[in-house]
Amino acid sequence: MSSSPGLWQALRQRHYVRGGWPWRAALYLLTSVPLGIATLTVLLLLAVAGGALTVVLIGIPLLLTLVLAGIPLAALERRRLGLVDPRPLAPAHREPDGTGLSSWLRTRLQERATWRELGYALLFALVLWPLEALAVGTALTVCGGLIAAPVMLAASGGEEARVLKIWLVHSYPPAFAALLAGAVLLPLFAYPLGLLAAGRALLTRQLLSPPEAGLDCQLQELGRSRMRLVDAFEAERRRIERDLHDGAQQRLVALSMTLGLARLESPAQPLAGLLAKAHEEAGVALVEIRELIRGIHPQVLTDRGLRAAVEDVADRSVVPVDVDLDLPDRLLEAVETGVYFAVCEALANVARHSGASRARVTGRAERGRLVVEVTDDGSGGAVTSDGTGLEGVADRLSVLGGHLLLSSPPGGPTVFRLEVPAPPANKRT
Repeated sequence: MSSSPGLWQALRQRHYVRGGWPWRAALYLLTSVPLGIATLTVLLLLAVAGGALTVVLIGIPLLLTLVLAGIPLAALERRRLGLVDPRPLAPAHREPDGTGLSSWLRTRLQERATWRELGYALLFALVLWPLEALAVGTALTVCGGLIAAPVMLAASGGEEARVLKIWLVHSYPPAFAALLAGAVLLPLFAYPLGLLAAGRALLTRQLLSPPEAGLDCQLQELGRSRMRLVDAFEAERRRIERDLHDGAQQRLVALSMTLGLARLESPAQPLAGLLAKAHEEAGVALVEIRELIRGIHPQVLTDRGLRAAVEDVADRSVVPVDVDLDLPDRLLEAVETGVYFAVCEALANVARHSGASRARVTGRAERGRLVVEVTDDGSGGAVTSDGTGLEGVADRLSVLGGHLLLSSPPGGPTVFRLEVPAPPANKRT
């Protein structure tokens, strides 16, 4: 059993019957009775009316209400649980993906918690509250009947009183003996009733707790560790970029300048030809290393953000590209980098394989997610499998908690859509 503060711990204490816990346990069980009757009535009415009216379609909303009937009951039970267990019970439902009734219904019907709460409502209405009513009613009837013996005898004019409808008393001494027995039994009944209330509360907690609470914690930690790996990967990319920019590129620049001076100073024609060739090769290597640095992490992405970086790659595309981005000023660095390279891969595919005459990049941030689309008027037929670059893009977006959607029927057009969580700039880490 749980050792946390609450009824279970109070039952182990010596002075349990002298505290307030027996009364709280009794109140917890007693309030189950009217709530259970109301739940049973509502469920029966919804089931009967919904089933009878389904043929004329009016019953469908009633049956839908029946399926969702466990939600308000579970919310009330979580609050009522505080009578015997002070630990809060977290809600089991998540926020809908969108706004409006249809989004709320779709989210609730897809959740396991909704169906668990419906099962709890049926169990509560058909089994739990009758058992609790029987237990509390037995205790109250026995103790109350014994304690009320003198009152019943006095009401009959002192002639006779039937105690618990079992035996008769004809005088006050046995009537007061019955009262004393009832007073003794009352605290004794406090223990079985307390155990029943504690067990009932434990069952409620087990059934109404978020079913994936432990898994959610593991997934959250997995998500955090995954983001740490992404950040570490990006840091390593930046280090390589910096080393290439500050080291190899500067050496090539110096070599190119030295070879250029040597060409001017060398009088020998054969040596001048070799120097010219070396100078040309150094220039080509310098161009390539600059492109490599830009491919690792473009400086415009670091300095000006995703919008400017996408506009820059669109300007350099061999296929005309229209850009329409409505984005926050800055996003998480991992998000900006992942989306940038996804757009680069999409535009590269447009240039290499689509045969398109024009492409368009649109993007917007909505409800905490960044949505970017790359469309073209090409021949279609793009796929994300078979080891293509788009497969790598999909894997990279999944690391960020996003996903890639691709529509590319034969004959086109091709729509490349990516969605990724996009926390605002003030949540950058």
